Amino acid sequence: MTAASANFRFVQKGARLDGMSDQATGLRERKKQATREALARAGLELFCRQGYDETTLAEIADAAGVSTRTIFAYFPSKEDILFATLDVMRDALVRALADRPAGTDALAALRDFIVSSAHEKTELDRSLGRVIAADQTLASHKRARIAELQEVLASAIADDLGVGPDDLRPHVAAASLTAAFEVLERQERGFSSAPTSEEIAAAIDPIISFVRAGLAA
Repeated sequence: MTAASANFRFVQKGARLDGMSDQATGLRERKKQATREALARAGLELFCRQGYDETTLAEIADAAGVSTRTIFAYFPSKEDILFATLDVMRDALVRALADRPAGTDALAALRDFIVSSAHEKTELDRSLGRVIAADQTLASHKRARIAELQEVLASAIADDLGVGPDDLRPHVAAASLTAAFEVLERQERGFSSAPTSEEIAAAIDPIISFVRAGLAA
């Protein structure tokens, strides 16, 4: 189950006795989520097939079966469609860090999140990575969005250390992690097939141990 599909649920709070209010709310939310996913998939497939700059919003809307104006109810720009998967991952990581069990630090939660999510990466994701990597502007914009993940990690690590936002250690640790994962992603693009969860774990465990040792020192 992807992070996006996990949002398909009925609202439990404030239900009427006949249950109709919650059912209607749940149906509307599912329809909105389905439309968002259809737009994202249509856009990503077109980007991979014919290029990002060459793809128009009208083509994306037509492929998803909606009007062009509908796109802006879900995505502020074409670039937001391009990075829709990254945004979903960021939100899922925020939840994973916030909901981690007592005694599990941010580094362990991050490691488990990456390994458990490895099987969700599709060939479309890998093709999209190549499209972005081939365009310096898109690659730069991706790094800016990854910086948002870095802030999420730094905040969680700071909580573990019991330090304030001005302490440099969480920020250095988070920057080291995101930089290392970018390198691993570039290496992965050269593989003939997607790596397994075990291969992902073998790649990231030394990184996690290195950062953990640095924080301990």
